[in-house]
Amino acid sequence: MAKKSPTAIPMITSDEPRPLRIGLIGYGFMGRAHANAIHQAGHFFKTGRRPVLQAVCGRNEGNLVEFAKAWQVKSCETDWRKLVARADIDAVDICTPNDSHMEIALACVRHGKMILCEKPLALNGSQGEKMVHAVEKSKLPNLVWYNYRFLPAVSLAKNIVSSGELGKVFHYRANFLQDWTISAELPQGGAGLWRLDAAVAGSGVTGDLLAHCIDTARWINGEIVSVAAMTETFIKERVHTATGKKQAVKIDDACAFLARFENGSMAVFESTRYARGHKALYTFEINGERKSLAWDLHDLNRLSYFDHGVPSDRRGWSSIHCTDGDHPYAGKWWVPGLGLGYEHSFVHALYEFLRSLDAPKSERRYPDFRHALGTQYVCDAVLAAARTGKWVEVKQA
Repeated sequence: MAKKSPTAIPMITSDEPRPLRIGLIGYGFMGRAHANAIHQAGHFFKTGRRPVLQAVCGRNEGNLVEFAKAWQVKSCETDWRKLVARADIDAVDICTPNDSHMEIALACVRHGKMILCEKPLALNGSQGEKMVHAVEKSKLPNLVWYNYRFLPAVSLAKNIVSSGELGKVFHYRANFLQDWTISAELPQGGAGLWRLDAAVAGSGVTGDLLAHCIDTARWINGEIVSVAAMTETFIKERVHTATGKKQAVKIDDACAFLARFENGSMAVFESTRYARGHKALYTFEINGERKSLAWDLHDLNRLSYFDHGVPSDRRGWSSIHCTDGDHPYAGKWWVPGLGLGYEHSFVHALYEFLRSLDAPKSERRYPDFRHALGTQYVCDAVLAAARTGKWVEVKQA
């Protein structure tokens, strides 16, 4: 009996996607989210570039090696400057605390690397301006990871508003509530707690949480032109991990602000880390003359939808389960009815970036440095309004 020939493995042809070799700086919570996106994007979305996690950089060598093994990273660096300078890196993914974003990004520009940067763009608008000037002069592709807009239900909300279905928009309201910093024993500074150190974070909930709300709002409803705000720091002193001594806390624990949009609508935004019982409650609602929309991160696959145009005896809020092939991104994953999660938003963001590399002149459907600078300007204006107790005009990017 003739021996059966083994099945031939198809050879890679010239039309296979070219690798986009990414160097990841940072291996914490966001590092894992980005690493997962880099691994998954090419499996579900086809573009001309295939993302490859080429190298990872971090300060703790033991943790770094463990991360590299878990995510099949080809090599490690403990100095981000060496990673940025490597010839085998096409793009750098910045997952570091906010105070290092500008320095790393400017080094990427000098070495001709594309940049994917965690939000917020920088500590403030002044730093952001330098980053935007450098990257736009270089013409290097760049992305800022404002990920929530890439969830199917949020993208559907954007499409509905952009189509004009709501008619004139009257109100936009959003909140982002957490409760993890209530204990006075919690120190500031260091790994995991740098968000409580103003020198590293720039601000508290304004730059960390409200920045997400602001990005989504600007994307869906247009530019914010003026704000009035109040902030509060509930615990005035905390031990700093660097000194072991108590020092003043200069970040905002809570922030609430009013805003006016360019389209004439008004808004209310609120964020706090002192809302006992809430871990990550992000919601928004938009009220128009004909329809309203609402979304809740805790039920992220659903978009609530109210249509005043239906017969009065049938009016009421309906729930759109955004898992069908007709919904943004959902058709690339599973069959209708099977929901997606937080992690998929990063995959979709990376896909949009890769898609733009194939068609650089096409519509850019992701936040770049300039858009993120606009969000930074809103954050700066909010903090200025809280300091002065006055309405502040928002600088436009």
